[in-house]
Amino acid sequence: MEWLIDLLRPGTTSLASSILLYSLVIFCGIYLGKIKIFGVSLGVTFVLFVGIVMGHFGYIVETSTLKFVQEFGLILFIFSIGMQVGPGFFSSFKEGGIKLNALALTGIGLNALIMIAIYFIQGGSNGATSIEQMVGIMSGAVTNTPGLGAAQQTLAQVAENASGNGAEQMSMGYAAAYPLGVIGIIVTMIVIRKIFRIDVEKEIKDIEDEKNDSLLKPHVVTFKVTNDLISGLTISKLHTIISCNFVISRIEKPNGQLVIPTSDDVIEMDDLLLLVISVQDEEIFQRFIGPIIEKNWEQAHGPVVSRRILVTKPEYNGVKIGQMRLPMGFKLNATRVTRAGVELLASPNLRLQIGDRLTVVGKVEDIDRLASRLGNSVKLLNEPNLITMFIGIFLGILVGSIPLQIPGMSVPMKLGLAGGPLIIAILISRYGHKFHLITYTSSSANLLLREIGICLFLASVGIAAGKDFVSTVFNSTGMMWVLYGFIITVVPLIVVGIIARGKYKLNYLTIMGLMSGGYTDPPALAYGNKVANNDTPAVAYTTVYPITMFMRVIVAQLMILIFCS
Repeated sequence: MEWLIDLLRPGTTSLASSILLYSLVIFCGIYLGKIKIFGVSLGVTFVLFVGIVMGHFGYIVETSTLKFVQEFGLILFIFSIGMQVGPGFFSSFKEGGIKLNALALTGIGLNALIMIAIYFIQGGSNGATSIEQMVGIMSGAVTNTPGLGAAQQTLAQVAENASGNGAEQMSMGYAAAYPLGVIGIIVTMIVIRKIFRIDVEKEIKDIEDEKNDSLLKPHVVTFKVTNDLISGLTISKLHTIISCNFVISRIEKPNGQLVIPTSDDVIEMDDLLLLVISVQDEEIFQRFIGPIIEKNWEQAHGPVVSRRILVTKPEYNGVKIGQMRLPMGFKLNATRVTRAGVELLASPNLRLQIGDRLTVVGKVEDIDRLASRLGNSVKLLNEPNLITMFIGIFLGILVGSIPLQIPGMSVPMKLGLAGGPLIIAILISRYGHKFHLITYTSSSANLLLREIGICLFLASVGIAAGKDFVSTVFNSTGMMWVLYGFIITVVPLIVVGIIARGKYKLNYLTIMGLMSGGYTDPPALAYGNKVANNDTPAVAYTTVYPITMFMRVIVAQLMILIFCS
């Protein structure tokens, strides 16, 4: 049994033992994370604490391997989040992004002010806790590893004679504050929910209703032409008169003839028009065309049918519906597009994306011709598009490594291995079709990448922090560090949460994303996503994440520059 003992012995750093350790930490963490305490479970966050326990008992991973797994896991998690919420990121920023970023910056300012206040209250440079330790505590309290690394680099340049010990003390402060930093964010989310007596189910329903109201959701309705002012007009002319977006799917003539309309077809009195419009525009069409009538078109006799076609061929990624000339080339009308479970009006300027389901009306043989052209293959969607993913990660690391020189700062800023891939993922998911990049990823594939990434990241952080965690935390000085970190974590979040909910009436799901993104904390986001069961926290997270990550790095460096120069 020597081989088994060698494999399981603490301190072993072989590749097999490292993989075994990661597997044990992750599956135990996920299992224990399902246990509810006072109705709350931490989910994958528990992987961090299992890692700390294993690290405390001497289980380690070779330093370069651990660093690689930690950073690669974080990149996978952040990139998957960016790809998922990217299409709605820019519209979200326009609607409420300025307010969210202002709240996030308020939290950052409060973190720094509280840290400085604690530093001077406990004695300043003559106190028991040095500024290096306080900066480490602040970085751990806001769960921001890039800020810690940037502060250590700055310390090495401005205080060379103390850089070694100072950097080590900074790491100890970070390790002491980080676990309660993660818990503190989640606890604050629960506190805000209790303070304002928030009904999460109602918040979820409000978000869904808001999305439905804001989208041009297709509304299918039949009108009878009774307005003699539009009788004799072509459909193209009708489009110039009615400025709303609409599609005439079918026309039934008074003699019972069914017509798949083209732009040159003429509308006549007593025609029945099957229109796809936005529900809020219904009254306008009643005034222009005539009354609404009840008619079941699917049971009407004739050669015309309605079918959905799946877009799976890359050459149609990013193509406008109007460019396909469906009425002329295929004798078909496109009425709706279903994208990620949401129905959109098939307007001529809407660009198709891989994975869209295009609803068309026409003869079966014409629909079959279009289906063969667009692909209509579910099997193709099951194949992962790894090219786009790794192009995005490649570009993201390049962007994150660009040094940004700030006037007055001796050390250039960087977005890092998380900020760069996040920004590129958002841009690719929004504009990738213009470069013929297939950005479609199935929900299950995206979720798998996201969960693998966050588990690898949390396991690495826990294993690394576990070695000195007990000796650092479980003494009088260490316990004060934990208290300082908890105060730095919770107080700004409560203030920002009260302002966000009490003054601005923000949805609770958005507030959870704001808190997670303001602290650049993936575990808190994972908890928020689980509570919300939708992408609202992730949208808020990515809205504030880029500027927050940048400012966290700057503030950590500023503290060192101001107090250690």
